[in-house]
Amino acid sequence: QVQLVESGGGLVQPGGSLRLSCAASGSYKSIDLMAWYRQAPGKQREFVARITSGESTNYADSVKGRFTISRDNAKNTVYLQMNSLKPEDTAVYYCFANRLGSSYWGQGTQVTVSS
Repeated sequence: QVQLVESGGGLVQPGGSLRLSCAASGSYKSIDLMAWYRQAPGKQREFVARITSGESTNYADSVKGRFTISRDNAKNTVYLQMNSLKPEDTAVYYCFANRLGSSYWGQGTQVTVSS
């Protein structure tokens, strides 16, 4: 089993920045993919960004150039640096991990972009 705990969400003004963290514990070794998803009120959960164990990254078109995903394997943590935030980025952000074919989700952290 893998446990994922997100942190770093909050309220920020448009144009501001936040950094989300996701710490993995339990059987965190051999995690080959970690990612961030988000779900806005009344909408389906959507992909935001992902990073492989080899640090290859992919981003949703809506966040390219504004968000950066990274991982610190020594700390078993993945980060999402979010810059130039927009009101439409408001959502609950979820951490995701895939380990040996099994999927794991964190509990989510709220990000609200509003003036």
